[in-house]
Amino acid sequence: MEAERCYGTSSPRARRDGFRIGLQAVFRAMGVWRRLLVFGGVSLRGCGGVRVPLGGSRLVICRRQFSGAESETLKQRRSQIMSRGLPKQKPIEGVKQVIVVASGKGGVGKSTTAVNLALALAANDSCKFSEQRSTETGEGKSKAVGLLDVDVYGPSIPKMMNLKGNPELSQSNLMRPLLNYGIACMSMGFLVEETAPLVWRGLMVMSAIEKLLRQVDWGQLDYLVVDMPPGTGDVQLSVSQNIPISGAVIVSTPQDIALMDAHKGAEMFRKVHVPVLGLVQNMSVFQCPKCKHKTHIFGADGARRLARTLDLDILGDIPLHLNIREASDTGQPIVFSQPESDEAKAYLRIATEVVRRLPPPPESFPKCLGNLPGL
Repeated sequence: MEAERCYGTSSPRARRDGFRIGLQAVFRAMGVWRRLLVFGGVSLRGCGGVRVPLGGSRLVICRRQFSGAESETLKQRRSQIMSRGLPKQKPIEGVKQVIVVASGKGGVGKSTTAVNLALALAANDSCKFSEQRSTETGEGKSKAVGLLDVDVYGPSIPKMMNLKGNPELSQSNLMRPLLNYGIACMSMGFLVEETAPLVWRGLMVMSAIEKLLRQVDWGQLDYLVVDMPPGTGDVQLSVSQNIPISGAVIVSTPQDIALMDAHKGAEMFRKVHVPVLGLVQNMSVFQCPKCKHKTHIFGADGARRLARTLDLDILGDIPLHLNIREASDTGQPIVFSQPESDEAKAYLRIATEVVRRLPPPPESFPKCLGNLPGL
């Protein structure tokens, strides 16, 4: 009776066999071999399953065991399938190293950090032997640095860098970055009105990011600092998968709420194989300008605890100071307007720590060592 009910005539049996074979093929493609499926009296042969009656239906539990070698082969196969749809990474022409500045949470000072980091990188020389090279060859210590704002919904770079206007086009029909304080800058804020909101869906945002990455004439840059939007969404993935990134800097306040999202941001970069250079603890402490009493408004050393959890370094601490806010709002970043201040020196130290952790660019490393005795 069981056989008759399950298979009946040859035509229904053929259909059931075809269905079983097709379903097994789906399982193999998915790479998952344990499923709970409810079918009305139909069992899957060859699946090593167990049928359990469940209210007139049968609960079919499919299991398959793999050896270690088979499991590793399946993992490799799955990685190959998943990587087929990923874009091929292509370097930005003329750019030696890309540094992304990111945070999981908005409002933690990420853009302020990106702007001052770019200025600090331009003021510092990355080569270990910079003093000897500059003495022997007369080369200056300034690096060519660019600043790319990919926060298309809330661009801050135009105001912080005191820049307005539309980019000009080169002969090759590429946008020329706007320049101020020696930093080449590109932002969606140059292409739309300052108060105009961008009400765009994901595909339009991705198209804009592609243009900002590929249709800008940067010239020759030692570093391109990328100001990322908050979160771990489409923009972060698009940038990470389209261009090779030398390292990511995660910015967070010591507050627990901000640290939760900073943790997610660091893990996201690890998943897409972008090295995380370290964490910047922003707004770490407030010092009263009158009595000099220090208050940890957002908590003390929260980013340091997170760094230990993630096995990362703290690149530096930035205090909560009125001068940093005023300098940013007036379009005169503190590293440029007050380079001798303690706040500016904090950014300069962070830039030094960032450069120390970057891999040497293939083009510049031999040149850097070329003037050493015996080389």
